[in-house]
Amino acid sequence: MEKNANFRSIGATTYLSPVPVVMLGCADPANNIAPNLITVAWAGVVCSKPPMISVSIRKERFSHGIIKDTGEFTLNLTSQALCRATDFCGVKSGREVDKFAAMNLTPIPAPGLEVAPAVAQAPAFLSCKVKEIIELGSHDLFLAEVVDVNIAEEYFTESGSINEEAMELVGYVHGKYRALSDVLGFFGYSIASDEALERRGMKR
Repeated sequence: MEKNANFRSIGATTYLSPVPVVMLGCADPANNIAPNLITVAWAGVVCSKPPMISVSIRKERFSHGIIKDTGEFTLNLTSQALCRATDFCGVKSGREVDKFAAMNLTPIPAPGLEVAPAVAQAPAFLSCKVKEIIELGSHDLFLAEVVDVNIAEEYFTESGSINEEAMELVGYVHGKYRALSDVLGFFGYSIASDEALERRGMKR
């Protein structure tokens, strides 16, 4: 196949963008390890029934051993207000600093888990239990089942739907944190009826 002059190769790299950026919460009180946070940009959904996600973490990271030993963690969604704390938790090690204290964050119990903390300031968090660990190379892949999801009350509308736009969620694009843009559509909008579009405040 001939090279396309409209594109330039940058080689084989992890340029899938954008990806979610989350703060992963873990702890191991049995080994006197206090609540800790690590920023993860390599996370994704892998199954819907049962609901499962994956996260990739280097073996040398402090949180790797904690999660491997306890078998659980939380994924805390990141808002624009938490962007600085998210970056801090990605560049500092829990071996050296209490990240919750340094960033004025509050650890709270996560429903469905025994030891892993959630972040009180996060707009939402997922409680996850590890099912399998796969060694890949530079990173280990943790496959985990989502046992509960909690969303801050302020992000529910009167009808009970979730207002993600109000969360001001942050994405990660090749080393940069990006604010998410306005809603461009919804699943199935390309074939939706005029009535369905109108209910969502959209036009064809």
